[in-house]
Amino acid sequence: MFVQILGSAAGGGFPQWNCNCVNCAGFRSGTVRAKARTQSSIAISDDGVNWVLCNASPDIRAQLQSYSPMQPGRALRDTGISAIILMDSQIDHTTGLLSLREGCPHNVWCTDMVHEDLSTGFPLFTMLTHWNGGLNWNRIELDRSFTIPACAGLRFTPLPLRSAAPPYSPHRFDPHPGDNIGLIVEDLNTGGKLFYAPGLGKVDAPLLEIMAGSDCLLVDGTMWDDDEMQRRGVGTRTGREMGHLAQNGPGGMLEVLEQLPKQRKVLIHINNTNPILDEDSPERAELARRQIEVAYDGMSIVL
Repeated sequence: MFVQILGSAAGGGFPQWNCNCVNCAGFRSGTVRAKARTQSSIAISDDGVNWVLCNASPDIRAQLQSYSPMQPGRALRDTGISAIILMDSQIDHTTGLLSLREGCPHNVWCTDMVHEDLSTGFPLFTMLTHWNGGLNWNRIELDRSFTIPACAGLRFTPLPLRSAAPPYSPHRFDPHPGDNIGLIVEDLNTGGKLFYAPGLGKVDAPLLEIMAGSDCLLVDGTMWDDDEMQRRGVGTRTGREMGHLAQNGPGGMLEVLEQLPKQRKVLIHINNTNPILDEDSPERAELARRQIEVAYDGMSIVL
């Protein structure tokens, strides 16, 4: 299984276009050693030719341009994207579908709740019907594995996660299973298993057991502290209110990952305020001590 990190930042990317927090301002001035990052999206393949896109970020055009297998040039109009899986209906994970309209129709896998959001509050499915029929919806049923014909060597198992629907959602304050999912992706040839969850608000015992059965954990790294945005003066909501489990503090992601000593651990969906973006920060040093990696655009993982 080939996993390509197309984008590794949370919504707004890094540096965020309108932000002058310590990280963003420091990156621009050269006083913070860090990598620029686009908004979170990955691609997965069993053969390196046909790819499943997981989420379509607003930065999708630049992301596809930066990774040549996504534009193989086999025909006058071509793409390496064979299918699209949406983990949720957040704007930073779905707006890229508008930029992919020239390639419609696309086969899109998502849950009932995500399809509902993208047919009402943010009606992408309706809007894109005007481009060659738009998006062909394939229903994801929770806890039921499925395969995608173009990547038949991979098995996808969706898991309902504790998180939050986007602010525009008609049921923003009435959460439902399927608002946000994680994925177990298994290579049926090598046996390699990836657990992917860019949005993760809580890890209970059953989910921890599932994570323990995976070879690589590519998980929510949005915030270092739950009140980080408040501390940095750029927001009022906590990480938990936005559906993200912070790394630091009791019950945080560091404590969760400490219970999983055998897995490769990679944080993704990093918010621009998170001190781990600063490669010289004590927080980044703590991750290194714990053998936890920080995803970056262009990172490749093979399982």
